[in-house]
Amino acid sequence: MAALLLWLHALAALLFGALALWAWRADLAGLPRRPLAIALAATALWALAVAGIGTADVASWFAETLRNLAWLGFMLVLHRRDAQSRPPIALGTVYGVVALVQVAALILTLIVYTNPEPELAVPVANAALLMRMLVAVAALVLVQALWSALSPGAGGALRTLVVALAAIWCTEFALYTVAYVAAEWRIEPLVLRGLAYLAVALAIGTALQRKGEWKIEVSRAVTYQSLSLVAIGAYFALLALATSAIATIGGANARVLQTAFVLGSTAAILTLVANSWLRAWLKVKLAKHLFRHRYDYRTEWMRFTETLGNPQGGAALDERIVKAIADLTESPAGVLLVPDAGGLGVGASWNWDRATLPIAGDTALAEHLRLTGRIVELDAIRRNEDHLDAAAVPQWMLDLPEAWAIVPLPHLTELAGAILLARPTLDRALDWEDFDLLKVAGRQVASYLAEARAQDALAEAQRFDEFNRRFAFILHDIKNLVSQLTLTARNAERHADNPEFRADMIATLQSSAERMNGLLARLSQHHRSRPEAPHAIEVVTLVERVAAHRKGQHPVVTAGVRNAIAHADPASLEQLLAHLLQNAIDASPANEPVTLSVSADGERVAIDVVDQGCGMSPAFIRDKLFKPFVSSKEGGFGIGAFEARQLAHAMEGRIEVTSREGRGTRFRVILKAAHPADLGTRGDNWGRAA
Repeated sequence: MAALLLWLHALAALLFGALALWAWRADLAGLPRRPLAIALAATALWALAVAGIGTADVASWFAETLRNLAWLGFMLVLHRRDAQSRPPIALGTVYGVVALVQVAALILTLIVYTNPEPELAVPVANAALLMRMLVAVAALVLVQALWSALSPGAGGALRTLVVALAAIWCTEFALYTVAYVAAEWRIEPLVLRGLAYLAVALAIGTALQRKGEWKIEVSRAVTYQSLSLVAIGAYFALLALATSAIATIGGANARVLQTAFVLGSTAAILTLVANSWLRAWLKVKLAKHLFRHRYDYRTEWMRFTETLGNPQGGAALDERIVKAIADLTESPAGVLLVPDAGGLGVGASWNWDRATLPIAGDTALAEHLRLTGRIVELDAIRRNEDHLDAAAVPQWMLDLPEAWAIVPLPHLTELAGAILLARPTLDRALDWEDFDLLKVAGRQVASYLAEARAQDALAEAQRFDEFNRRFAFILHDIKNLVSQLTLTARNAERHADNPEFRADMIATLQSSAERMNGLLARLSQHHRSRPEAPHAIEVVTLVERVAAHRKGQHPVVTAGVRNAIAHADPASLEQLLAHLLQNAIDASPANEPVTLSVSADGERVAIDVVDQGCGMSPAFIRDKLFKPFVSSKEGGFGIGAFEARQLAHAMEGRIEVTSREGRGTRFRVILKAAHPADLGTRGDNWGRAA
């Protein structure tokens, strides 16, 4: 068996030496040939030392250390060649740590040779063996990173070479494991190692003969995984060393102390790993010190576009936009601020309680963001370091401790909105990379918002077009009815005395009336008579009439002042109130009355339509309530509120809405008072239930 061990390693030395000469002189199509040649030569030297002086001599351990360091150096060069996200510093750190562990193992081996006393030699030799196992495990992790970093177009030659590297380190790990478990070096594993190295030499020779592209692309994910796995391996190695030391000095209580140490250290490690703040801190520190840039822009942009384009759990576009921006800075929440009556109102939110936010918009902030396009860091304003943005930011944002930054969403020359981000888990100040990335991302999501709004406008135009076509069909039917009635009227002049004609005429009139009623029913929500010129009207009389028309449908309560006189068109106002009252009735429970209340202050007359129904969200009020053909009622046309606002504008009035989901809604119609000088007193209050 010893002779076989000798011949196998001698043959391996011959093969690796020949491969080293070949790699040094050949053109390997972009492969780092000189580092490869050095690694092959170091392997040949080690195999020659094992064959010549045996595995137990200190010179063989020197040669083995040189071989391992040479292969680690080749792997590092291979890793660095085509790295696009500049991970050489991070990889160099990992490889440097592994190399230091390899050198430390050699130093411990030298200590064993210089101090052969069993009390010291055995634990030191075990520690050196554990360190070599750690080097093998770390090298396997780095080989796995190499394999993961292979570009899709990498040739089979490079893949074969990476597999050969994996075989080398697997062989070393298996040999060290057997030696550690058996507590001695056996010749059988050494012979198998010689056979394995012969196979590795043949595989490398085959790879060098093949032509192809040699490309390595290293991602940050691979770098972080490599660091994590090396840290895990170091933890287990230190755990083994600590338990060995406890076994040496623990005496009779060694087993109890070992168990307590393992359980305590494992619990401590798991607690630290589960801490989100610590994970964020480590990620920031690694990105800051090991990479040129904080962000892996390729990964961030792919995640960003995936969030925008793929609805997750049915999330709306506005919510996905907030999440996409927040994920870039690891912000846990965000709110979309949208243009609302010249300002910025609260829109969709992600992981943010909107009850803590005001309803009213802010005009100054909207104008400031539109003109400057600046990303506002709120902490800088709180520290009085940012005087340019301080005047535009509303106080309620500064009063929210979780509010961190405002990202504008500019589109062409307009402001599509802004996003308020919450403070990340690891609180930090924004730097130039954050500003650049958020600025580009803000423009991107602004284009998404603009496209979505353009699609909504196009869909609305298409609905109007469909309505016009449908109305043309109805007009055609009306034309036929008019023609039929005209013909009947002409014949009546000649045949009015004929009983049969009179009977036929009555039947025709009844049929036409039924058809006309059907057409009117289809147009009832869209038809209104020609408006009169606005003039002074008594609002109370009109409100009572509107309430009386609904008395058989739902309880309606009227209240307010009697002498309210408004400048309005009575037909338009009656139709306006009818729309709002019908909507309130539809939204209210059967036993909850709807209130019509009139108030006046000398310059304005206000009519409130109040219900205790289901209420509406701010987003629905802002985006859908006053849009045609959008309705929250099943089968509704969505014209009532739209037409009500049009009627109010025609009378130089307006409609205000206040609503809370689950608590009800108040529509307030505000009109000009007809005779403000005559309303010096409010008059007697009135009230009744219809």
